[in-house]
Amino acid sequence: MSKKEPGKADLLLSERTILDDISFADVKVWQVPSPVLGSAHEFKYSLAYVEGGTCVLRFDNERGKGDHFHLDGQEKPYAFTTLAALYDDFWALVDELRADQ
Repeated sequence: MSKKEPGKADLLLSERTILDDISFADVKVWQVPSPVLGSAHEFKYSLAYVEGGTCVLRFDNERGKGDHFHLDGQEKPYAFTTLAALYDDFWALVDELRADQ
């Protein structure tokens, strides 16, 4: 982990996992100096599962919308508790989606 600069976002995690010839997961998490508008924690995140060039699943906390996820063309609220739970919830849904293929 890099040293945090005052007032700057600190990238905590950036990873791309190739799942097969047409699918990958892209995970990015930053620690921010103050919560993103709509969230109550000091993290900004985007976790995406992409298949065949289409984002099938995405967890994020876009400014003003707070914690939520996108699935099947719908945006649903997400109850953020910890980064570990977020990561686990994302991968559980990815595994479920891939099992349905």
